[in-house]
Amino acid sequence: MLSIPINLNLPRIPRLVTSLPGPRAQAIVQRDRAVTSPSYTRDYPLVVSRGQGCMVEDVDGNVFLDMTAGIAVTATGHAHPEVVKAIQEQSARLLHMSGTDFYYEPMVELAEQLAIRAPFPHPQSNAAFPAKIFFTNSGAESNEGAIKLARYYTKRSLIVAFLGAFHGRTYGAMSLTGSKAVQRANFGPLVPGVTHIPYGTHASLDYLEQQLFGTILPPQEVAAIVVEPIQGEGGYIVPEDGFLQRIREICDRYGILMIVDEVQAGMGRTGRLFAIEHWRVIPDIITTAKGIASGMPLGAILARPELMTWPPGSHATTFGGNPVACAAGIATLRLLESGLMTNATQMGELLQASLTQLHQKFPRVSPPRGKGLMVAVDLLDEQDNLDYKLRDRIIQEAFLRGLLLLGCGKAAIRFCPPLVIDSDQIQIALQIINEILSS
Repeated sequence: MLSIPINLNLPRIPRLVTSLPGPRAQAIVQRDRAVTSPSYTRDYPLVVSRGQGCMVEDVDGNVFLDMTAGIAVTATGHAHPEVVKAIQEQSARLLHMSGTDFYYEPMVELAEQLAIRAPFPHPQSNAAFPAKIFFTNSGAESNEGAIKLARYYTKRSLIVAFLGAFHGRTYGAMSLTGSKAVQRANFGPLVPGVTHIPYGTHASLDYLEQQLFGTILPPQEVAAIVVEPIQGEGGYIVPEDGFLQRIREICDRYGILMIVDEVQAGMGRTGRLFAIEHWRVIPDIITTAKGIASGMPLGAILARPELMTWPPGSHATTFGGNPVACAAGIATLRLLESGLMTNATQMGELLQASLTQLHQKFPRVSPPRGKGLMVAVDLLDEQDNLDYKLRDRIIQEAFLRGLLLLGCGKAAIRFCPPLVIDSDQIQIALQIINEILSS
């Protein structure tokens, strides 16, 4: 039976007690502007004090329904008691000892738990695991390590990535990213050897094979194709049928590694532990982060064992695999498999059905797309062109009504709530959007 944490203090519906932002929030926003980098993107002046389940409270006592989960991070909900307990118990024993130089059991245990669940071929011997794990601090760091591993193993240098992709903002990850010009502007030169093609269509793969491979991109020099099973920042785009399977076939034909970025789509969000499992495609390397530890900074690279041959010192990290983060990851994985992935599937179906009804009532809302609780709709103008201004207005007005939303793509609203969300909360969210569109 699904166990959803019950908050005895916060209501399970929005509650606004001040104008937004309230006086305390305004003061903190002003303090923030004086001392923090202007590169942070802040969609609206939310100053969070605490959270529980799908609800967050700001510093003025206003309570919001969270359909963002900290950008798909708090998979088990805010402050799930089992995750909090694991963090408290581990932090009382050991905060840090660097898994690069020493050993501690939480890191080994989580690596075992991830390895046995990796969607790679299982070895014949019961003594072996189907994956090896390298722990990181973030999705960007996972992707950095993955392209290093691919180049090291294949002794090739070229990488294929996709337009619309987001893999992070550090140099290697940013070189893979093809989402927004502002993420790359004035930071060149980037890591060389990356070629971008359109995402999600067989026409794009035709172009890769029939044009690029025969002209400027020798396939025998390509180390990896890096792909999101569902594009995240690019708009929650689900690829055409057979697209991911065909990438696998291309990789097999030319000895290229298939790297699947599961940073946003993974860890139960789509109803499967890894989104690639929906297509029954076996990748070579998986990168993950975000929901892996319910909000603690943790990421991971999962690779088929025969690929992870780099020697000691060739790749390392001081904080990756921190024991407290790993303890949170172990608790998170247990909760995902004890009901939250099932809930993601069921609530995702309800969410898409409700958004379909919204589309039927308001044609400027596109039909929904996605899997599980990774769902988006586009906002359109009266000529059916993407309308980012309408999208942005809805997000701002939703905040003023106690609903937290985020955009993605050119004009999409993404729905990536904590996986503990229930049907009543989904209906509340859709009612708020309905009211905005009716006003």
